[in-house]
Amino acid sequence: MSFEQEQFEEELKAKTNEVEVPDSLKPENIEKMLEQKTVKKKKWKPLYTVCAAAACCVLVIGIAVAGNGMLTKNNGDLAETADSVGRKSSADSGGASVDKTIASAEDYDQIYKYIKAEKKNQDKLYGGYGNTGSAMPESRVDDGAMEDSANTAAGSAEKSVSAADQASAYSDTNVRQEGVGEGDIVKTDGSRLYILNGQKIQIVDIEGEEMEDLGAIRMEDDCFVSELYVKDDKLVVVYTRSEYEDGENGYGGMYKQYTVAETYDVSNPKEPKSAGMITQSGNFYTMRVIGDYVYMLSNFQADVQAARDDISSYIPEINGKAVDSANILLPQYIRGSQYTVVASFSLKDPDKKVDSKAIFGSAGLVYVSNENIYVCEGYYNSEDSIVTQTCIRKVAYKDGSLNAAGQTRIDGTLNDSFSIDEYEGNLRLVTTVSATGRSVSPLVLFGTVSDTAEKDSNALYILDENLEELSRIDGLAKDEMVYSARFMGDTGYFVTYKQVDPLFSVDLSDPKKPKILGELKIPGFSDYLHPYGDGLLLGIGMDVDETGTVTNGVKLSMFDISDPSNVKEVEKYVLEDIYSSAVSYNYKAALISTDRNLIGFTAYGQGPHYYLFSYDGKDGFKCLFDRELGSSSEGRGVYSGDKIYIVAGNTVESYAIDSFKKVDDIVL
Repeated sequence: MSFEQEQFEEELKAKTNEVEVPDSLKPENIEKMLEQKTVKKKKWKPLYTVCAAAACCVLVIGIAVAGNGMLTKNNGDLAETADSVGRKSSADSGGASVDKTIASAEDYDQIYKYIKAEKKNQDKLYGGYGNTGSAMPESRVDDGAMEDSANTAAGSAEKSVSAADQASAYSDTNVRQEGVGEGDIVKTDGSRLYILNGQKIQIVDIEGEEMEDLGAIRMEDDCFVSELYVKDDKLVVVYTRSEYEDGENGYGGMYKQYTVAETYDVSNPKEPKSAGMITQSGNFYTMRVIGDYVYMLSNFQADVQAARDDISSYIPEINGKAVDSANILLPQYIRGSQYTVVASFSLKDPDKKVDSKAIFGSAGLVYVSNENIYVCEGYYNSEDSIVTQTCIRKVAYKDGSLNAAGQTRIDGTLNDSFSIDEYEGNLRLVTTVSATGRSVSPLVLFGTVSDTAEKDSNALYILDENLEELSRIDGLAKDEMVYSARFMGDTGYFVTYKQVDPLFSVDLSDPKKPKILGELKIPGFSDYLHPYGDGLLLGIGMDVDETGTVTNGVKLSMFDISDPSNVKEVEKYVLEDIYSSAVSYNYKAALISTDRNLIGFTAYGQGPHYYLFSYDGKDGFKCLFDRELGSSSEGRGVYSGDKIYIVAGNTVESYAIDSFKKVDDIVL
């Protein structure tokens, strides 16, 4: 569940103590049930309605919570907030007056003061019991979380496909930012497949008609492997490892987690050799590769109960050494409990850190452009603002070096990393703005949603390179939330949803005067958007009836965006009885190549299936391939030369890309 939902649930629990939401009604379990159901049509409710249903068991407490002012310090202003969301809070809360510089910590004593301030805040919020659990970042669909793959779209100067796709030799991972490499569970260099299979990384030769299992790298049992990246016979394996540290006199021991990037020389794939490793505190979040430099990001939870001299409990470490205070970037507010830790190293020297920074405050969504890393932390403080906000921290990078560049705070929160984009030095963002403390869940009064609950709205921001506001449009799509976004050169597109799917198009050619060009309303929603050649935009989401309560299945939409002021859905294809797709949660699961005219992804009905589609203006979408996957793991499709490879768990199947006839299979 999202950070906002967790906060709402924790606030309710703090007031009830003994009343808990049943496991079966928690959003993540509702989501699992949706994926496993096999009925032809099923009821579907937006997430905030599911959360509202889960809150029914504490309806009386909900009234008391509202009366006590827990949801906001400004309950008397709530009616006004519903109509002015996104307009008054920046000025009132300092959004435009926030200091744009990022200060480094003077010493560990200063950090400890922030830690103690966080503990005091948690004691106040949780009734003196504190919150010793690790808080999850606001979004892990890295964000986690989906980027450009081959032609220009709508006259955009921004490319929309990867260099690998243009070369047509072999596919690469679908990435968030063109030119910025990312890891995945399956990678290829055109001659071999590298497959994450449990505690093993399998290496498979694909140069011949028949595949050959070349061998495996076997990780230790306590290594949880997340991603792989391969370049120039160097294979980077990223994993999280837990180590137990004894407390004093045998008491107070705890597990500490470390993220490890271990690089292997695979020039002889039958005998891969470790070439070095980098370790850093916290759970792995994501990695990026630009040229020969790898940037590894992890989330480290500081122990707010730690003693002053227990440095390792609240200061992150890199290669076993505490991060210097000068490399710890302080938040905009005087408290903090989480770090986004960034360390860089070169593939040519993979056991030596080049640079590091620890962004202190609360971990959040990360977007990496071609020049900067943006850490976006949700901020929910009713004393500062009547609406939810996002703190944006900007760190410039080049050739492994990292430099604090600036920070700001804006109204609203981001859906995922596609809701933020850097273009020609400016930062464009689309946010969903809610009343502070309300999160995404309205109060439930005697089993019904209160009509007086504040309604969400949405805002578009354009900031300059110094994070100063150039312009914004707010009050968009009242009572709806952003489900997907895609910025393409001088035009932006974003989808909001409640019952119908408004696809907004925005003219961004003048950063100081953005203008809404059009709004297409259709049933259902697209939660992933991808450029698909000149004047076309692909949407993947759900087909929903006009009432917004019944789903028909996963939907592919093709939008004609040749005239951004008059966007049209020219074709749609519905996968009936298929109720979720991997792309909705992880953009890396998509294989999208305009050069090969392929759209591939895993989707779930009675079981997981891997689908491949093509599209043309005459015949629309055509299902080329439908393969039921025997494994419950998320499948991947990659191509090399004249073959496409479907990987699921420990099984690989190859097919001729022109006929989709099976060529070979191998069980690892």
